[in-house]
Amino acid sequence: MSVNAHYLTIKTISLLLFLTGIAETATAQLWTLQQCIDTAQVYNKNLQIGRNNIQLSDEKKQEARAHFLPKANFTADYRYYLNLPYQFMPMSVFNGPEGTYKEAQFGVPHNINAQLQLALPLYNPQIRGGIRNTGIASQLSELQYQKTAERIYFDITNLYYNAQVLLNQLTFIDSNLVNATRLLKNTQLLKAQLLAKTTDVNKVALQTDQLATQRETVNARYIQILNTLKLNMGIPIEQNIDIEKFIAYPSAKDYTTTPVVDIKMAQTQQLLIESEIKNLKALRLPTLSLYGTYGTTGFGYDKAPNDFLKFKPIGFAGVQFTYPLFDGTISKRKIIQKKLELKNNELQLSLLNEQNNMQIVNARQQRLISNQSVATHLKQLQLAESIYEQTFLQQKQGVATLTDVLLADNDVRDTQQNYLSAVIDFLKADLELKMLTGNILNQ
Repeated sequence: MSVNAHYLTIKTISLLLFLTGIAETATAQLWTLQQCIDTAQVYNKNLQIGRNNIQLSDEKKQEARAHFLPKANFTADYRYYLNLPYQFMPMSVFNGPEGTYKEAQFGVPHNINAQLQLALPLYNPQIRGGIRNTGIASQLSELQYQKTAERIYFDITNLYYNAQVLLNQLTFIDSNLVNATRLLKNTQLLKAQLLAKTTDVNKVALQTDQLATQRETVNARYIQILNTLKLNMGIPIEQNIDIEKFIAYPSAKDYTTTPVVDIKMAQTQQLLIESEIKNLKALRLPTLSLYGTYGTTGFGYDKAPNDFLKFKPIGFAGVQFTYPLFDGTISKRKIIQKKLELKNNELQLSLLNEQNNMQIVNARQQRLISNQSVATHLKQLQLAESIYEQTFLQQKQGVATLTDVLLADNDVRDTQQNYLSAVIDFLKADLELKMLTGNILNQ
């Protein structure tokens, strides 16, 4: 699909999104990750700049092709000679002595010229090289747009995942607040029965306050991430949005490796350098062009008794052949420079391939470890929550102490944090692997 067709498709999708509720301000709209990406494809300013650059490259390509079209100019000129130009005539023309000259003025004071000039290049390898270069430059613009789109997709997905994790963290904190409030009431009841100390109540109250403060901090981070997400989407910061709380885990299947944009750009850059070398060599080739002029020339004299204004036609056609003989070795030096650039680009391309292969191996290993870590920490979280409930019941029955409950509660919070960290590590590892294997834009 071409960039323009893709843009129109995304534009239609985004307009449907906006028509179904994007203009709502009183109630926040629930946004899926795909909706965020589709909206960014249309309204993200960096992508808009990229599309403009693609159009700019296309225009430059058309400009290069236009050099093969005929060029037509119309010129008009009027001159009034205060002093007619002098010419020196050999006296021998009038049977005078050889080697002697006499100055003479020719012409009339009024001169009018009007001409239509036409030029057409018949053979010019430099123009062909320029067309080839602009075509390759257009490919680079499209690859740069793709790179920008991949980066925005990556950033939006990463922000969305982080926001989802924070939402789940808020859920955990709310659950912990419920437990802390329940524990506080139970401890206060025990204190009223002289079975608990004032310090015990204060400990639970402190823990409750700490959870409330933690919730405010996490909620502030959540709002900040949403604002950054809206900026990347290209929508107003003031617009209220919500995201899906449920985290849809990517499948554990491996991704087919395709060349990433950086490697494609290096390959295209190599083609551009090779084309520039051909253009420099073409400077040694001849050029051939056709040109012609058709017009009229007017001569006027405004003195009596022979005043007149007469126009005479003028026209000619010709072929111009140009062959460069010697340019002071400038082209040779430029060719050597470009060949060195070509070697550096080949080395850079090889380095990019090696780095990408290494990073793919590491990303696959990291995703595997993170996936196992999520399952492990989920089991630990379920176990810690079960232990907390049992300890809380035992404390109500007087079998366990308040310290046991607080320790169990700390274990729950630690396993919650470890679980969420494992989740975000897995999501980031999967996203990084998609980027490295060239699948970041594949939905």
